[in-house]
Amino acid sequence: MSSSTGSRRHPLHPRTLVAVAAGGAVGALLRWGAEAAVVPQVDQGGWPWATLLVNVLGSAALAWLVVHDDRVGHAPWVRPGVGTGLLGGFTTFSTYAVQVAVLGAVSPATALVYLLATALLCVGAAALAGGAALRRVAR
Repeated sequence: MSSSTGSRRHPLHPRTLVAVAAGGAVGALLRWGAEAAVVPQVDQGGWPWATLLVNVLGSAALAWLVVHDDRVGHAPWVRPGVGTGLLGGFTTFSTYAVQVAVLGAVSPATALVYLLATALLCVGAAALAGGAALRRVAR
């Protein structure tokens, strides 16, 4: 079976489901490890570095994957397994939202900076990584 977009396996194909589940497990463990390594003191107004880092890295990696897959094509399980599974388990919007809310109660200015910085850095990282992927496949 070709890996082009028009001939992708059905999303419920067993290989795709296993790829998403395995990727999600690995991504969640990686995020947990990042959070365990850099314990934020958000309830005391501290900066949530681990969440910011995983979200920026995950945004860049997902953009690179999507652009590269659109141009080159990978095995049908790669995009759902790595994109939805691994990077979906690695990144976190819910933790980011809770951290903004908790910071808002302790330090509204820090919460606002974190809210805006995360969004800008994630979009910027995605744009840079997507551009890098385009340049790579154009060679």
